[in-house]
Amino acid sequence: MTKADLVECVAEKLDTTKKEAEAIVNTVFRSIVEAIEGSDKVELRGFGCFRVKVKRARRGRNPRTGEEIQIPPKRVPYFKPGKEMKEAVNKPIV
Repeated sequence: MTKADLVECVAEKLDTTKKEAEAIVNTVFRSIVEAIEGSDKVELRGFGCFRVKVKRARRGRNPRTGEEIQIPPKRVPYFKPGKEMKEAVNKPIV
C-alpha cells in the first residue's frame, strides 16, 4: 500500500474528499516525525510503537581501501509492532 492508496482508503472510510484525506494523513505522519525528533516515543495501542535508538560511535573499515575509520554516533528511528498487529500478521495460512 502506498501513501496514495492510504489517502484513498481514508477518503472512502470518512466519506470525504481526497484533498481532505491527504491533509489528515500528512498531519498524522508529520506529528509522528516531530514527536520522535524530540526523542519522544509514539505508542499506538494495537498497532505499534515508533522510537529512536541511539547508535554509539564505533570503528569501521572503508571497504575500498581497508583504511580504518571512525563512524560517528547517530540516531535511528525504528518501529516495533504491537501484539495485535503481530497476531494479525501471523494468522495461520489456510
